[in-house]
Amino acid sequence: MFHYIYILQSKKDGGFYVGYTSNLQGRFEEHARGGVASTKDRRPFRIIYSEACLDKKDSMKREKYLKTHHGKMFLRNRLKSYLTGSKIS
Repeated sequence: MFHYIYILQSKKDGGFYVGYTSNLQGRFEEHARGGVASTKDRRPFRIIYSEACLDKKDSMKREKYLKTHHGKMFLRNRLKSYLTGSKIS
């Protein structure tokens, strides 16, 4: 079973949300329905990036890293052509 790290971009404010889950589609639908308190006022979203990990512990560590300054720099570089003009914060 895979565990996923994902990045959502709000179509409302352009901001980003980083999270992890074992069910990417189900978690995205939960965000879309407004079932996640931290994102419900920022809907709608689109998934702009995801990674698969083999275990939950690795996905949790990766999520924490992507929320750091260096993780944001990695994402900015990784998604450079897609995010032209956007700011990951």
